[in-house]
Amino acid sequence: MTVLSLLRQAQTQLEPVSPTARLDAQILLAHVLAWPRTQLLAERDYEPTPAECAAFASLVAQRGTQLPVAYLVGHKEFYGIDLFVNEHTLVPRPETELLVDLALTEARRLHRATPLTIADIGTGTGAIAVALAQHLPDALIYATDVSAEALTVAARNVRTYQLSERIILLQGDLLEPLPAPVDLLISNPPYTILAEVDANVRAHEPHLALDGGETDGADVYRRLLAAAPNYLRPNGAILLEIGAWQGQIVSDLIRNAFPQASLSLHRDLASHERVICATLE
Repeated sequence: MTVLSLLRQAQTQLEPVSPTARLDAQILLAHVLAWPRTQLLAERDYEPTPAECAAFASLVAQRGTQLPVAYLVGHKEFYGIDLFVNEHTLVPRPETELLVDLALTEARRLHRATPLTIADIGTGTGAIAVALAQHLPDALIYATDVSAEALTVAARNVRTYQLSERIILLQGDLLEPLPAPVDLLISNPPYTILAEVDANVRAHEPHLALDGGETDGADVYRRLLAAAPNYLRPNGAILLEIGAWQGQIVSDLIRNAFPQASLSLHRDLASHERVICATLE
């Protein structure tokens, strides 16, 4: 079979279970062939070997069970960087790039004579920490996670980009591992109500990184913000990704923790409330 016929067959197979069936098929076949995805179009008449066809068929079948494509190929692009991922971490989402954009804006506002210190709480793959370190060459970043397995994934990504001297990985619950207050606190914490999460996400991605509590998904924000005043320097900022329904809830929690803070709420490309930024006076 040719590349073109394999892609068409896989797309048809995946359409009942995936809204991105064509893209899924392309990513999986490019992975099997070790090609850039653009090469599939240029060489659509190429005939993969029987072993390559079998490997592709296996991946398509697994994708048919709703296993995320990123887990199948072992990596995911985020903010222009390619990250190793596995089943111990959430797959980085495009909407989280807004959190990085805003964090970079705050970091530049806070430019100091001494190196900026940043904490990425619940780092997972290390996506946020690595993206920030790539754009802030003088910053020191603490990246915490309660999951040892997630930190193993983050460590691999940190090593890939040769950032081990500037990204310090720390295991522990939320802010507890931090050795000192920081200039920026950044987090994309668990904020979903697990019972309401898409069944396919709930079946495959780690509940530890998803579950924000049964009532409003804000349990982790409550614990994080209760401790945050002890970990944020004067004139610093805290930036949090939120669920689309949590703007008022998290805003109130921030005002309780930081009564003098200036708050701003930012929407993602789908016009959903996505990031709260609080700057201290």
